[in-house]
Amino acid sequence: EPALDYVVVKFPKWPFDKFVYAKRTLGTQMKATGEVMAIAPTFEQAIMKAVRGAEISHDTLNDKEFAELSNASVYDRLSVCDDRRIFCVYEALKRGITVEQIHNITLIDEWFLEKLKNLIAVENELKNGELTEDLYVRAKNKGFLDRTIEKITGRKVENPLVPVYKMVDTCAAEFEAATPYYYSTYAEEDEVEVSDKKKVAVLGSGPIRIGQGVEFDYCSVHSVWALKELGYETIIINNNPETVSTDFDTSDRLYFEPLTIEDVLNILDKEKPEGVIVQFGGQTAINLAGPLEKAGIKILGSSVESIDRAEDRERFDELLTSCNIPRPKGHTVFDTEGALKAAADVGYPVMVRPSYVLGGRAMEIVYNDDELKYYMTNAVKASHEHPVLVDHYLQGTEVEVDAICDGKDVLIPGIMEHIERAGVHSGDSIAVYPPRTLAESVIKTIIDYTNRISIGLEVHGMINIQYIVRNNEVFVIEVNPRSSRTVPFLSKVTTIQMVDVATKCAMGQSIREQGYRP
Repeated sequence: EPALDYVVVKFPKWPFDKFVYAKRTLGTQMKATGEVMAIAPTFEQAIMKAVRGAEISHDTLNDKEFAELSNASVYDRLSVCDDRRIFCVYEALKRGITVEQIHNITLIDEWFLEKLKNLIAVENELKNGELTEDLYVRAKNKGFLDRTIEKITGRKVENPLVPVYKMVDTCAAEFEAATPYYYSTYAEEDEVEVSDKKKVAVLGSGPIRIGQGVEFDYCSVHSVWALKELGYETIIINNNPETVSTDFDTSDRLYFEPLTIEDVLNILDKEKPEGVIVQFGGQTAINLAGPLEKAGIKILGSSVESIDRAEDRERFDELLTSCNIPRPKGHTVFDTEGALKAAADVGYPVMVRPSYVLGGRAMEIVYNDDELKYYMTNAVKASHEHPVLVDHYLQGTEVEVDAICDGKDVLIPGIMEHIERAGVHSGDSIAVYPPRTLAESVIKTIIDYTNRISIGLEVHGMINIQYIVRNNEVFVIEVNPRSSRTVPFLSKVTTIQMVDVATKCAMGQSIREQGYRP
């Protein structure tokens, strides 16, 4: 002792999805905004966990961009040291470029390259052979998800393998760890002792990236504290080592796992909590709400229906129309042609951004057809699964509100006024509290609209709304039924513990029961 029976892989989170024109070359300059950490018994399983946990739309080290290149182009690309190099190395190994050749170009230790070859060997077997039980078990032990195995083989996994959970011993086996945390693998012995206490799981926010950082970690931790106060056993699922939520003594149980539907469901099937709170983990957690509900998991707080009504453009427009609240004219589009039509209808300048994202990724103001074509070709990959929003851009003062709703009453701790022009993402801007230039009539309108939207969406917990004020008229530009980056600051300056109040609302306590009066 201490005996270590696991491998840890850290995988950087690069912000090039937001800074689409930035130089991707890596050197001594710090360019990663954060990282994910993956724990497994082998390097192969850990790297596979890490790559799917990084939230870069990869379940494996295969990359479409490199798959389309010629052998010569892949070989030449090996000498480029950028954030995508690992995918190039993987493709090179698949093309038969030797470990020695790759080592000579990249100076990556042969040990790692041989490990990547092991993954390729299993992948090739899945492509070529029958999906035998032995092959399936080996693929799971190498870190392949069921959905990936099904995609490669074209066959349904009939009897999914259930992982066991091993403990990361925080006391190096010198004495019994009272606050252990766990990682999944496929073995005989499970080291989790599931209790029969009432419990709630809180989903973390994954890796820190531009627009989604430690503010959601603050929210996750404060939510756990509120749940403990209510007498619940708490479970956190997260994979970011740079956070307080992944300190081993924050929750009663910590699962250091990727935030994918398969990984999360495996944990919930084992723990069987009363439900899951998703509103404090940013967009990462919100995106899991729908699939979790479909799998029979109870979402505590605002329902999946409420989330969808806020995030689906058409349904949100219907809500605003029914509440008689104005918004800038806009459309949802799926391709360049649709974007050009939408821009012609709403009039330039237009604000363009992908739907269902957080952090101002690929959000831009464009002034003509040429700029819009360039944006649709280079900044986003629009499709029916990934629509793009095209809104008329209104110049004015941006105002942001964080509120808490219990379904009947709305608590608004504060209204924040942005210094920068509207359209600068709130994560990149300066906000002032209390507002300095808003007329009393505008503040009353904002309070009224916030009440109407919160109750119209049947929010139970936190909601964030962004407005534009122009010529003393108020327009809604965005609504998120979850916590936001301003919550920690507003909680501190107003002394209202917003996450605490919102968590108790999610668990069924009203705002009035918590001592707040209209």
